[in-house]
Amino acid sequence: MQFAQPQPTPYDLQFSLAGIPIRVSAWFWPVTALFGWGLCQALTDDPRQALGLLVLWEIVVLLSIILHEMGHALAFRAFGQPAAVVIYHFGGLAIPYGGGHRGARSPLQRLLVAAAGPAAQLALAAAVVAVLRALGRAVPFPLEWLGERLGLFAGERPGSLVGFAIVMFLLEVNILWPLINLVPVPPLDGGQIAREGLAVLGIADAARIAAGIGTVAGGAMAWWCWQEGQWFMAMLFASLAMSCWQSLQQGGPRWPRRV
Repeated sequence: MQFAQPQPTPYDLQFSLAGIPIRVSAWFWPVTALFGWGLCQALTDDPRQALGLLVLWEIVVLLSIILHEMGHALAFRAFGQPAAVVIYHFGGLAIPYGGGHRGARSPLQRLLVAAAGPAAQLALAAAVVAVLRALGRAVPFPLEWLGERLGLFAGERPGSLVGFAIVMFLLEVNILWPLINLVPVPPLDGGQIAREGLAVLGIADAARIAAGIGTVAGGAMAWWCWQEGQWFMAMLFASLAMSCWQSLQQGGPRWPRRV
């Protein structure tokens, strides 16, 4: 998700991967723990076990978001644009820097950059599902209606509580999160894909049309999340829908592209 970059702190974790600088904001850890604690408690009645699962949750979320943002950053690099990754409390950012010798200039290139993050996560989830089914194990698929249709729940639960939790966390984060991020609401990846897709089709007012789509899609998602009791997600999508609407009233969107 592309929101404002958090300011650096002395407690941030910094390293590089494949030549791409990565900074993990100190705020990532407490906010991620807050989101995952209820899920960990649902898996065990033992508070000490739940704390151990919470550590696994944080690791899975961190690695999954890094995978997502590395998808964007590597796509940038493929088009001649270096990028750095920042992981923070609402997800992550792949931030291009420097001039590069080419850069992602065409709408199709920008679309590929936006799609690379969710695609990397969904590819990982597909690989996990394929391995489990090859081993004859049940898959803790987060979309129950689809899991039933695909016959993914047949077989024994994967391994121990720890093994089951890791698989469950991997699929939760790498299926549900990228699908949410693909909702066509700027500045989520789905909104950027919609905008660049319209531009690829030669539609001159692509950004404004994408903002209109975002207003409707964001409002619909906010209503659905509210009905499901997902208050945080409802507020998030309501805020994004309002941002899209306000941009239309002010003469057009001014969201930064990923380039």
